[in-house]
Amino acid sequence: MKKLSLAVFNTQPPHLYFGGVERRIVETAKKFRSEVGTTVYSGTKAGFRKPASVSGVTFIPCFSTDAFFPMDNCFFNRTLSDAVNAIKADIYEAHAVSGYGFLKALKKRSIKKPFIQTVHGVLADEYVQSFQVGSPTFRAKLANLIMWRLSRLEGESARNATLVVTISDYSSEKIVQFYDVDKKKIRIVPNGVDLQRFKPVHGLESIKHQIGIDGKLCVLFVGRLIPRKGLPFLIEAAKHIVKEFKESIFVIVGDGPLKNYLVAYLEEINLSGNFAFLGDVNENVLPALYNCADVFALPSIQEGQGITLLEAQAAAKPVVAFDVGGVHEAMVDKETGLLVKPDSRELADAILKLLSSWSLREKMGVKGREFVSNNFSWDICAQRMLQVYREALSAGA
Repeated sequence: MKKLSLAVFNTQPPHLYFGGVERRIVETAKKFRSEVGTTVYSGTKAGFRKPASVSGVTFIPCFSTDAFFPMDNCFFNRTLSDAVNAIKADIYEAHAVSGYGFLKALKKRSIKKPFIQTVHGVLADEYVQSFQVGSPTFRAKLANLIMWRLSRLEGESARNATLVVTISDYSSEKIVQFYDVDKKKIRIVPNGVDLQRFKPVHGLESIKHQIGIDGKLCVLFVGRLIPRKGLPFLIEAAKHIVKEFKESIFVIVGDGPLKNYLVAYLEEINLSGNFAFLGDVNENVLPALYNCADVFALPSIQEGQGITLLEAQAAAKPVVAFDVGGVHEAMVDKETGLLVKPDSRELADAILKLLSSWSLREKMGVKGREFVSNNFSWDICAQRMLQVYREALSAGA
């Protein structure tokens, strides 16, 4: 069978950024490289100025800007649309709102090539859910307005795409609800996890000492510091948790526009000593940080799936999360962790239950590793995407 050529569009260069979207692009491309030749077109961000090749995947810079989002996205889409005749491939795939300009250019020139729109967290749903926690800063309010605008572009691309791929049943339902997309053209392909990188490891005392958690119970969060990730809920929950476990530490991995607000609030309520903000960390360090934790918490108020949940469970850590979006599809309540309503007190009680029982943490950790090993891997994701590409080729543009 002829090797397919695939052009992937993503505003952030996946070999330099390490969010869930970027991980999916790189990991799947590596897995099916013998059958698909992948070229990833990304914005000129994080110093990305020259073409690169990583693990058999080619990365091409397309002018965007290092300015704040969504200016980078706007310039990137304009660059793609101008290069529509030069970017040749059997199939095109865009993640989130990274390819609406290219799709419009294809339609305008009547170029009939299959175009796949991959939707992770449905932006329209994220916009609606953001009002649950409000917007404590002007920057956060502006981000929500931008998200509303981008959700319209995401919906337009989904309606015009050959096929739509998303990561959970929940996201599929929201695409139909908010974007009026025919459910028949939606394909569900969950994210995966690298089971060799994220696995149980012991003997990490030096790292624990370095981040100040040796001898203390640790609750870990990994993600962007943005409204939908629900960090204010975790802080409110911490008020109750430290009453029982005074020395407990909440390690926050990731950065984002809410950081200054969160740090200031913690100082105001005298909980700064119980929180450690590590910012964005090197990908090589992340597996060790999961292993340093006793409990992983994801207080998101909207989540298409939650790739960090998969990583935590792969590392045999019990998870606590709000029962929202597609979260329940990425864990097993009362077996690999605990699902609770979006409420800070319920979140606190669930975390306390796990912190109070080493045996329960161990039992759920083992179950979690088993669950993701059987259901989520990049091999599974790549094979399913390969099926989608072949279907898109058969369907045409």
